[in-house]
Amino acid sequence: MSCPICHAQTDPKYRPFCSRRCADLDLARWFNGSYAVPSQREEDAEIPDADEGTFGGTSGDGRLH
Repeated sequence: MSCPICHAQTDPKYRPFCSRRCADLDLARWFNGSYAVPSQREEDAEIPDADEGTFGGTSGDGRLH
């Protein structure tokens, strides 16, 4: 088995990763949203994107609100 981050041989201590560094990089990707698990729930489909609605974005003229 190889490390999913750098493809080196895995270390049993950090399995499935080869090192603490690669394990931390993977965790950081989850935290910053690089990885996401798709949802099948209807209420999740109703949440506006970050650039729509009242949670930010622009007001149509390029200005942030």
